[in-house]
Amino acid sequence: MVDQNTMFGGMLTTLGAAKKTNCDALGIPWEPKYMLIGDGGGADPVPSPTQTKLVNQVYRAQLNQLRVSPTDSNVLIAELVLPADIGGWWMRELALEDKDGVFSAVGNMPPSYKPLLPQNSGRNQVVRMHVITSGTSNIQLKIDPSVVLATREYVDQRIMEELYKLDTKQSVRVATTANIALAGLQSVDGVALVAGDRVLVKNQAAAKDNGLYVAAAGAWARAADADTSSEVTSALLVSVEQGTSQADTRWQLITDGVIVLGTTALTFQNVTQGFAPINSPAFMGTPTAPTPARFDKTPLLATTEFVQLSKGGYSGYAEYQAASGSIPVSDAGKYIGFNSGGVQSYSLPDANTLPLGVSFFIEAVGPASVLTLTAPNTTFTGVSAQAPSSSFRLRDSACEFIVIGGSYRVVGGGGKSLVARNGYERMSNGLIRMWGDGGAGGHASHCAFGNSIAKTTYNAFPIPFPNELFGVVANHNSAGVSTVSIVTTGETVNGFYAAASWSVDCSVRWSAIGR
Repeated sequence: MVDQNTMFGGMLTTLGAAKKTNCDALGIPWEPKYMLIGDGGGADPVPSPTQTKLVNQVYRAQLNQLRVSPTDSNVLIAELVLPADIGGWWMRELALEDKDGVFSAVGNMPPSYKPLLPQNSGRNQVVRMHVITSGTSNIQLKIDPSVVLATREYVDQRIMEELYKLDTKQSVRVATTANIALAGLQSVDGVALVAGDRVLVKNQAAAKDNGLYVAAAGAWARAADADTSSEVTSALLVSVEQGTSQADTRWQLITDGVIVLGTTALTFQNVTQGFAPINSPAFMGTPTAPTPARFDKTPLLATTEFVQLSKGGYSGYAEYQAASGSIPVSDAGKYIGFNSGGVQSYSLPDANTLPLGVSFFIEAVGPASVLTLTAPNTTFTGVSAQAPSSSFRLRDSACEFIVIGGSYRVVGGGGKSLVARNGYERMSNGLIRMWGDGGAGGHASHCAFGNSIAKTTYNAFPIPFPNELFGVVANHNSAGVSTVSIVTTGETVNGFYAAASWSVDCSVRWSAIGR
């Protein structure tokens, strides 16, 4: 008679124990396959290891599940689901039969009647048998899903297990932006957390602690879908819902290889906009990239900004009005103007500190504009400079100053010209040629120059020579006697004096050259 003192359970039969021992010795798995149900012949049976069959078997079917008890590793749990259309008998005894038909385990259970639908009562019933063994490490169950039923608990558990292994995870509320303590309710990325919030932790000082967590008042635990190594694999993806800087972003785990959770460093990368193929990427829209430092010669991508700063068209325009100062390296590649209409003195950067080929294009426009350039530890060379010198004067002209071997090579020098009776021409080699009509002072008598009554006439150049006058020549240009000689004196960069060997003032035509 079953009462509160009756004990229920199961055990290996003598045949089953021998079969399992033999499988262990051969290193092959033991495979229980069927569950047997009996009514005990109407009585409450007491199971015995010596049994080779049930007292009165009423049903036999494949197992749905075979697992080790989570509380005792020596207890094997066998499970069978009885559908609603099976029954019409009492259940008092259970047994397991392996794939070879060996009566391997036997047990008893509280008497339970399994009704049939025609009796106006029907149910799916789960029958579990707990079997005590000496070890469960070499036991295996192979299921034919076409002939077994599964409990809702089993199905839900298996579905969640498989979902948790997917790379795309349930979204998180926030993502970290810095190392944090993985405990307590705190603010992350501007959001005050509440218990249960999912958090992407990706900035820990110890990267092995990165991952998906659930916020709590105490210590945080890893999220259920990312708390085992099999659930955290390379290419894991997660979206972020909120946050000051991380809202609506998407992050991918880029740690490759086998991951041991809690040991392997985990690295997450922002893939909100996706990835372009590394091999021959085809960008769309208006992609940008960081601009490398000026004069960079590494394999970094050259943006349009970098190209303009390095070569090609001028990268910009800079104008200087102050009387003195210095031209910074940042103005390299620009068109630089000195148009104050006055005298200015400026310093270029030390050419020894700049890469070869760096250039400054400088103009000083206007007859009254005079610019004197110097540079620390640097000389000016080139055709326009005439000879190596420590300074260069620019007036009403434009030149390019190019870094060549610790000096500035001055190129160009052409500028404004005046095409007129009194005019000038700036040549690309730096020379300036001037011409014009003027006058020469006459003498009261036909006497030698140097006579006290001799006089001179001053002739100003159209513009002053910026640096120096090389020479001037004047010829008689009046009607009449053709043997008049003209002498020039007092020659400066601004003009000259002329005297004639004729008794009266006369006209002259002159030309001068300088730089």
